[in-house]
Amino acid sequence: MNESIKENAPTIQDIKVNDEDPSLRNADPYEIKLRNHGKRGGVFDRYINPQAIVNFGFTLQAAWEASAASFQFSLLNGDPASLVYGSIVASIGSTAIALSLAEMASLDPVVGAQYRWSAAFAPFNPRFWGLFQGWITVWAWITATAASPAYLSNIVTGLIIFNYPDYEPKRWHGTFLMWGFVLIPVIWNLWCRKMLNKLEMIGGVCHLLFFFVSIITLVVMAEHSSPGFVFNNLWHEFSGWNNPGVAFSIGIITVTFPITAFDGVIHMSDEVKGARTQVPHSMIIAVTSNSILQFSFMVAVMFCIGDVDQVTNTPTLLPIIEVYYQATKSKPATNLLVFMIALILFISLFNIFASVSRLAWSFARDNGLPFSKMFSYIHPTLKIPLNSLLLVGTVCCLLALINIGSSTAFNALISLPTIALYISYFIPIIFIVIRKLQNRHPKYGPFKLGHWGLPINLFSLVYILYILTFVPFPVMLPVTATTMNYAGPMMGAIIVIALGDWVMSGRRRFEVPIAVADKEQE
Repeated sequence: MNESIKENAPTIQDIKVNDEDPSLRNADPYEIKLRNHGKRGGVFDRYINPQAIVNFGFTLQAAWEASAASFQFSLLNGDPASLVYGSIVASIGSTAIALSLAEMASLDPVVGAQYRWSAAFAPFNPRFWGLFQGWITVWAWITATAASPAYLSNIVTGLIIFNYPDYEPKRWHGTFLMWGFVLIPVIWNLWCRKMLNKLEMIGGVCHLLFFFVSIITLVVMAEHSSPGFVFNNLWHEFSGWNNPGVAFSIGIITVTFPITAFDGVIHMSDEVKGARTQVPHSMIIAVTSNSILQFSFMVAVMFCIGDVDQVTNTPTLLPIIEVYYQATKSKPATNLLVFMIALILFISLFNIFASVSRLAWSFARDNGLPFSKMFSYIHPTLKIPLNSLLLVGTVCCLLALINIGSSTAFNALISLPTIALYISYFIPIIFIVIRKLQNRHPKYGPFKLGHWGLPINLFSLVYILYILTFVPFPVMLPVTATTMNYAGPMMGAIIVIALGDWVMSGRRRFEVPIAVADKEQE
């Protein structure tokens, strides 16, 4: 190990061990830290069984439902090519990233995940990389949490317009809807934690059942497009982007984000039975199965899209409503099919709140957040990170207020998670690649990639850079205040906040997580 890592990497001696507790003297360093932090307000119970954590990841992504509710963004750039071929590209890239993270989750399955691994594998200054990564990951997940109520609000608004054409939506209506969709899962997470296993079973079954109902309905009842339309069509003339490659790459973002948040499972690690095995398996099952469902659904939608002009110019602003209505010729049937999409997205929101509240708690536990003592508190009887959950819910409600002032700014905010999450994936993967190239492998867990590890890691990095290149691009040209994509500048603001926190107090306040990187293979 080089001198810089020796100097900065934390050791068992960096953790305060109670000499009066003999059970801790030979304990694993992370177990010692958990026990010490537990004295602030309790620790989690491991109650999530293997089937439930698989369904947790499976339902959290809700990929075909999310892409159904948002594929209008690809109608200007690349559709149908961006949706069909883009689903394949996104599936391969996301699976490679998930495999890379799953290997790290198996050797160190902890709630902090990316920020812990970044500190553990950093070639220099682990304290800086842990704190910086923590800010990026926490903000990525908080904005991702705010995006889900926005999707649901758009669906409800679209259905109201569909059923009551005289309705004139106001931006504050959407904000109130978002508040409602935040409040319910927050309350559920407060008092119904132990019902998670049952909820995940119901969510997993409905996620798959509703998929087949939707596919069969479209295939049987809709007029079919030609194979040439589906597989040989790349639209780029509507958005102002004359380069087909750029148009395709912008359009692919629609099918990238729904299969991105596979790390949500990792943030539940402290409550999963057999986490070293079950968490990696759940991540891989979630991303591969959702990738297949998303690709199949996008192909079906493109074959059954009907009158493209009516779909793209629908007054509901939600093209999937028009697709279902053209296929069924029935408002009740359309309402039911769209309701099924909304229900799964709503169930996934319960999972998202559970995951991000644990992530915020973990970062606060390591003194990464302001007022960390408050937000690292675990309620002794409810066994949940109470204050962190309320923090996430409050921030989501505050972010929803932006929609009243500017829908453009709010749309930029909810596109931020893709950038932030991909940065949070890039940092630990490149750090472990450096270690592998130096032949300094950590002690792997039950799930390991073996000789395929380095090629998969390198491919993941290339794919991440590809996505990060085009996510900040504006959807349309010329660029105006309305068409500007503000996600890039917002990401820059978060980076400035993270760096500012480091300079002002973070470098002294933040507690570096235990460096599993020190446990190298012999």
